[in-house]
Amino acid sequence: MLITDMKRVIEQVSRDKGIEFNVLVKALEEAMRSAAKKQFGTQIDIEIQYNEETGELEVFQFKEVVENVTDQAFQINMEDGRKLDPECEIGDSLGTKMDTTTFGRIAAQSAKQVIIQKMKVAERSAVYNSFIGRQGEIINGIVQRATRNEIIVNLGQAEAVLPKREQIAGEGYRRGDRIRAYIVKVLEESRGPQIVLSRTHPGFLINLFKTEVPEINEGIVNIMSAAREAGSRGKIAVSSNDADIDPVGACVGIKGNRVQSVVQELKGEKIDIIPWHMDPAKFVCNALAPAEVSRVIIDEVNHTMEVVVPDDAQSIAIGRGGQNVRLASKLAGWHLDVKSVTDYEDSIKIGFDSLMNLPGMNKTLADILFKEGFFSVEDLTKVSVEELVDITHITEEEAGAFIKHAENAIVQAGIDKKIAAETALSDTDSKDAPDETAPDVDTKDVSDETDTGTENENVPETETTEDTNTENDDETVEPTTDDEEPSE
Repeated sequence: MLITDMKRVIEQVSRDKGIEFNVLVKALEEAMRSAAKKQFGTQIDIEIQYNEETGELEVFQFKEVVENVTDQAFQINMEDGRKLDPECEIGDSLGTKMDTTTFGRIAAQSAKQVIIQKMKVAERSAVYNSFIGRQGEIINGIVQRATRNEIIVNLGQAEAVLPKREQIAGEGYRRGDRIRAYIVKVLEESRGPQIVLSRTHPGFLINLFKTEVPEINEGIVNIMSAAREAGSRGKIAVSSNDADIDPVGACVGIKGNRVQSVVQELKGEKIDIIPWHMDPAKFVCNALAPAEVSRVIIDEVNHTMEVVVPDDAQSIAIGRGGQNVRLASKLAGWHLDVKSVTDYEDSIKIGFDSLMNLPGMNKTLADILFKEGFFSVEDLTKVSVEELVDITHITEEEAGAFIKHAENAIVQAGIDKKIAAETALSDTDSKDAPDETAPDVDTKDVSDETDTGTENENVPETETTEDTNTENDDETVEPTTDDEEPSE
């Protein structure tokens, strides 16, 4: 199996397939070893070497030097051994070069199969090594096949998959279309490396700005965080290492040309560029813009913030379907609870009243607790007796009694709430139950008379529903979605 220009062929395949030269040589050595064992049996002792000078694979068979030969395939006598190596002794192993042209057709076919298999493995490994270091980058490709659940993208030397969940809603691609996506992960599987792409990942938004804004690549402007609801709206927080450069203006560009390039790539997705601040409270205020924030109460333990806004700015802070507050929460990494000033003041009053209702409580002591951050009986149950004594300077017996009364008040409040819910449910069931004593009415005969009255009666009910929904939106932590809003 001598090939005079084998070195040139190996180098050519290495360039075309992106496989290292040494990997191909090892594959050929393995194939030659398989062919030799196929021809002469698995017990044969052979060694294969690649000669870089001649560009061929040399196969050497090793035989043991013995006095009396019992097996010609594995042994050689002293006389023949001295011809190969004059200094050989009994028990030495001597190698003789084999003629590979005698391996036969079956052995050659076996070698071919080994080469094909090794080539596939090497090619898969080369593709994996090529893309594993590119995770988190943007890549361009051509749509090869589009199905209902995924899009197969041709990247040149490999194929990638863009799952349905990683596609922007409303986008459509045909075979041959050029596509730009973000490499989420590269998986090494038995059938070959699988490259997963995304157009909804926040990293896609970040990398698009890196492409459009030179100051980001130069390290002058930093993108601190990003949040997206793909196809609708996205937010990025930026900061600057140079006091003379405005990070927001750098990302917007002259007449908005830089941000518009990103918006066009994302098919019209609106982008909010937020100035980052090291103070989490101020950063959240920036993230909720254009809504004005009146007060921020931070809970470090639960990593939450209670954001108080003017009554007329609550809908702006929450956004349509709660989108603005959701994105701000993801951007800042804090759980946000947006309340209006009226709701906040009402909750403060209710909490203060709950403290005042405890047996033995007076206004002076309640004011002290309130200033120390105990706004309700629930807060009082989370403190130890020793801590309460240090804060209020009361006795341990009094502190323990207050904590016990607070726990009992919470239990009683839960019981009252359950009873009220059961009562409301019972009243609803009784209203829905049909009245067996009511006489039968021919609907067909009176329909013309009742249509007009029914329509008039429904008008104030619709207004009440809208008002009620608005109140509920003000009180809930997570605003209602678009599907839950009343129709106008």
